[in-house]
Amino acid sequence: LLDAAYAQGVRYFDVARSYGRSEEFLADWLNRNPGRDDLVVGSKWGYTYTADWTTDAEKHEGKDHSVRTYERQRAETAELLGDHLDLYQIHSVTPDSPALTDKELHARLAEAAAEGTTIGFSTSGPAQADAIRAALEVTVGGEPLFRTVQSTYNALETSAAPALAEAHDAGLTVIVKEGMANGRLAAPHAPDALKAVAEETALGCDSVALALVLRQPWAGVVLSGAATTNQLASNLHAAVVDLDDAQLSRLAELAEDPQTYWQRRGRLPWH
Repeated sequence: LLDAAYAQGVRYFDVARSYGRSEEFLADWLNRNPGRDDLVVGSKWGYTYTADWTTDAEKHEGKDHSVRTYERQRAETAELLGDHLDLYQIHSVTPDSPALTDKELHARLAEAAAEGTTIGFSTSGPAQADAIRAALEVTVGGEPLFRTVQSTYNALETSAAPALAEAHDAGLTVIVKEGMANGRLAAPHAPDALKAVAEETALGCDSVALALVLRQPWAGVVLSGAATTNQLASNLHAAVVDLDDAQLSRLAELAEDPQTYWQRRGRLPWH
């Protein structure tokens, strides 16, 4: 899958400490394919995977944005990715996250930035916009701390769009995650309106769903999340989808109330 992604022009790879063995898998691939200096590798810290490889675990991960967790996970990431790591993000910042107010943590992150690692954050939950705007106010020595923001945005959850536009205007690179709404926008689960537009374009529901995200002027990177080469190929067709005003209007009606969206997301089966 990584070979196919690189061959087809994908140059950003996204992992995290809590994504099982993702850092290990990516590090192994990078070490077997030296010289690919055009890649950008991003990882995240703040969640610790605790499920011990069982899908029915009572708790799959634990969240902690303390300096202690940052130092531990940064060392774990460095052991695997070393100089390959370009971007390190705080995982799933919410408006009440201590990561927004912890000056000691900000100082440590600024040190990493001074050493050449770009510092960013990701968001989750119905109050993403509030978290984004609060993070934009975080400075160290009068300079903004964060250079990237990774947020959920898709046809069903559009509430973060204004804040993401503000982040883009402030100079941050916007990375969009969950463009497929955790599978809710993929066939056969996609809403009827999305299926109809996909049929009109002669492409997949996933291609149309991701094309909708790519249209946003503030979207710098849109994550695929493909698990197979066939999914990847279909996802990449998003770049050639041409949606007219009538189709965009129909898709805009799919947006849900953020509280409703995130409650339903929380009830989805764990994958």
